[in-house]
Amino acid sequence: MPEQAQLDHAVINVGFDMDQAAQIFSNLGFHLTERGYHSLGSINHLMMFGTDYLELIGLPAESKGAAAGRPDIADAPLGLNGLVFKTAGAQANLDILESLGIAAGPTKSFTRPVALPDGDVDASFTTTHVKGGTFPGGRVYFCEHHTPDVVWRPEWQRHANGAEAITDFVVASTSPMEEAEKFAALLETEVATDGQTKTLPLNGATLTILSPEAYAARFGSLACSLNDRPSIFGALQIRTSSLEAVREVLKTLKTSVPVVDEQTRILLYEPTFDSLFEFTE
Repeated sequence: MPEQAQLDHAVINVGFDMDQAAQIFSNLGFHLTERGYHSLGSINHLMMFGTDYLELIGLPAESKGAAAGRPDIADAPLGLNGLVFKTAGAQANLDILESLGIAAGPTKSFTRPVALPDGDVDASFTTTHVKGGTFPGGRVYFCEHHTPDVVWRPEWQRHANGAEAITDFVVASTSPMEEAEKFAALLETEVATDGQTKTLPLNGATLTILSPEAYAARFGSLACSLNDRPSIFGALQIRTSSLEAVREVLKTLKTSVPVVDEQTRILLYEPTFDSLFEFTE
């Protein structure tokens, strides 16, 4: 029996508006790492949790209108558009993707400098990507961390909103069973079905694929629009150490955001970057 796949990180595309995105997510109570500059040309900020993280990915504002080196970012919709799984061997994952007929070319290796107390160190990665369009909601890939100790550091894992982990990655799909079966083949796992809800187990989390109706029922008025797309990456469930911590952060916001506060969860929709969060304890 293969080991359960494990979420590495989720990605929010912020296009050329990284300054605004960094301010917004900081205001929402996340501790952001310093801006990173990838050797591939993209820029990022990370929100680090225990074993996974949330990434803001974008491109330098001054490159707007020029020939973009990352069309997967420049041409993609803003919002949640990346689902990334851990791997200890990117090449082995490439072999699997090739056997499934969904490999997007060879592996990619890249770095970004990280400022540490003892000086700058390069964080290095190798990624294996699923062919675009296989999952219409966004980019799906595997990431091999060669320097995890440079990425997961305790000083970056404490957040004012108490965020500790991504516990559910939610996809809204007009063909939920078909999409769930493709994910199951990719991750070598089984699909659990409960009506219009399809769930795949991950190590420490779940991947949930919902019909548009089930998605609307779960998230109500805060559900993101599919905008005639067959599938979207629709929400992240984030475990917090305290829902009260989330409430305290919300009180400090100078600009209100759509929120539904229930006893056991807080739904929050960030409209600028079309991102929906479900905070639970």
